[in-house]
Amino acid sequence: MNINKKVSHQEKYWDEVAEEKEFPTPFPLEEFKKHIRPEMNILDLGCGYGRTLSELDENGFKNLTGVDYSEQMIKRGLRLHPNFKLIKNNGDDLPFPDNSFDAVLLIGVLTSNIQTEKQKELLSEISRVLKDNGLIYISDFLLNTDERNLQRYQKFKDKYEIYGVFELPEGAVLRHHTIPHVLKLTEDYEKLYFENTIFDTMNGNKSNGFYYIGMKK
Repeated sequence: MNINKKVSHQEKYWDEVAEEKEFPTPFPLEEFKKHIRPEMNILDLGCGYGRTLSELDENGFKNLTGVDYSEQMIKRGLRLHPNFKLIKNNGDDLPFPDNSFDAVLLIGVLTSNIQTEKQKELLSEISRVLKDNGLIYISDFLLNTDERNLQRYQKFKDKYEIYGVFELPEGAVLRHHTIPHVLKLTEDYEKLYFENTIFDTMNGNKSNGFYYIGMKK
């Protein structure tokens, strides 16, 4: 873990907007509770300011840990929830031993890690810290077919060599995905639940999205 690494463009962006951005994507609590029990040891990877952890805490989940690479997001989260265990993560490796958690949450994180290889490394690292038969919960964004999105997918396709990647005017670089891509990323998990949905985005737009729960094989 390189604690002296240069701050990335994406990290700088999230630090700058940490106090103003709200993440409105709904959390399917009732479906989540069918698979993941309150006594489980849960990690929220990319926890932001602790929005989902707060909802879980309010519903009886107490063994909760959050990590995020944005220092300002973590500071906001600790100010809102001073009793939560929120950790600033440095580098690509998670600061936990193997087999540490019963479940890992990955909410809107793939969209900020646009390179497929980086996404694969992230899933591999999650598998490392998950216990045998551990569970992963993912929600993220899928490709859209409206004209606004089609134009920006095409605009940035050559620059990033990935269809579905685009830049926001304020500086973030994000990615929308296909369902086959998501299922390929999670091929080391047994799919327990998958649902297509439509999300409100942090900038007030609509986007296709999905919920996924899988068990580590």
